[in-house]
Amino acid sequence: MSRATPWLLVALCAPCAAWADWTVNLTQGVTDISREVYGLHMLIFWICVAIGVVVFGVMLWALIHHRKSRGAEAHNFHENVAVEITWTIIPFVILIAMAVPATATLVKMYDQSEAELDIQITGYQWKWRYQYLGEDIDFFSSLSTPQTQIGNEESKGEHYLLEVDNPLVIPTGKKVRFLVTANDVIHSWWVPDLAVKKDAIPGFINEIWTRVEEPGVFRGQCAELCGKDHGFMPIVVEAKSEADYQQWLAEMKQAKSSQAAAAEKTWTLAELMESGQQVYNRTCAACHGPDGGGLPGVFPALKNSPIALGDPAAHIDIVMNGKAGTAMQAFRDQLSAVELAAVVTYERNAFGNNTGDLINPADIAALKQ
Repeated sequence: MSRATPWLLVALCAPCAAWADWTVNLTQGVTDISREVYGLHMLIFWICVAIGVVVFGVMLWALIHHRKSRGAEAHNFHENVAVEITWTIIPFVILIAMAVPATATLVKMYDQSEAELDIQITGYQWKWRYQYLGEDIDFFSSLSTPQTQIGNEESKGEHYLLEVDNPLVIPTGKKVRFLVTANDVIHSWWVPDLAVKKDAIPGFINEIWTRVEEPGVFRGQCAELCGKDHGFMPIVVEAKSEADYQQWLAEMKQAKSSQAAAAEKTWTLAELMESGQQVYNRTCAACHGPDGGGLPGVFPALKNSPIALGDPAAHIDIVMNGKAGTAMQAFRDQLSAVELAAVVTYERNAFGNNTGDLINPADIAALKQ
């Protein structure tokens, strides 16, 4: 052993900044259910610790006190009814002691009755769609971390890969039921602070609920490997007071009305290009590349492509309705008429395509009806 080895061991064992976020336990969360789950977890943990201490303690004692060097000799016996009854009854009692509180917690977790707000959550590759049933609120939530941070061109932000453009907003003090499904492949909607984790399966609707008592922002991720950008599919839940929530609802409904009015506006090519670049970077660049070069053999390039240089109607159709059997999604419901017109206009005039085509948002609005 070299003289440097002990110092290396000390350095490895000493606390350091890189281990500042070292976490091995569950989070306690911010809801009654999450705290109850944490309490149940700790109860079972300490029961397991006690069992381990007793079992391995007895084994260690037996190894020391009945070792050959002390002259111990093995006894030859066939069975012991008392011992067999004991080691059957004790585990049975332990299991019952763990099953009773666990069952009570599970019953509460699966009780979706008397919900005051229903939200349908749909997983897409790779974003989330939130539909507030009965409120006419419907929007998508996508990763908002800049590509410059992902590409290590600038320093990472505080919530790197855990920030979105449109968070899910819920009111505090109300029971909110989530109806979870998927549009394409299996996803999983997971927010540790809420003790909510539910698989999103195409063709099925799973239910789970939460009630947050205090305003706050809570972050999570897709917890099911769902494809190339699985790691870029964060979840942000923002709990607002009832007054702030009602104000947010009013603003969302006003924004929807504004979108409809914007589709009737006369847009210039420059305006559509500016808006289209933002939509493209947020929605399309992950597959087709920031420079439109695509990923050879996987995702087609838009630069000098037959789609971007061909019939505008065909280009609009594939963006709106997708292409069966490929990773190309349908963006009819994901983007507004203005966003659809802008991104198609951008793709037909960026990356050196320069067709000069301008797609009218009013025409897209008519197609969406």
